Amino acid sequence: MEIAPMSKKHGFGRKLIATGTLAAFLAFAAAPLVRASEAECRARMERADHRVHEAAEHHGWDSREAEHARGQLREAREYCWSHEHKWWDVDGRRWHSDRDWDDHDHDHGRDHDHDR
Repeated sequence: MEIAPMSKKHGFGRKLIATGTLAAFLAFAAAPLVRASEAECRARMERADHRVHEAAEHHGWDSREAEHARGQLREAREYCWSHEHKWWDVDGRRWHSDRDWDDHDHDHGRDHDHDR
């Protein structure tokens, strides 16, 4: 008994199914990586914001320690923007998809928050 060769039509269909299956697998495999990267970005922002408030509380808003921490916050925002094209607003508890942060939002005038 002789087996007939596959037609080109059936070969194309199998390639299409294989390609679609591979694409679906890669999409699902990449999803946790995207979430992990987003989580890392959010954690960086949370740590940097916390360092600013800690430095200001212990050394004053105009101290070099607070200024250094503000620089780290700017770097965290830049990192998130360059890797995720969004940044986490710690105070607002939300993601921003625009590069609309204020580099001076943690500069001064927030001492009254600790008086209460």
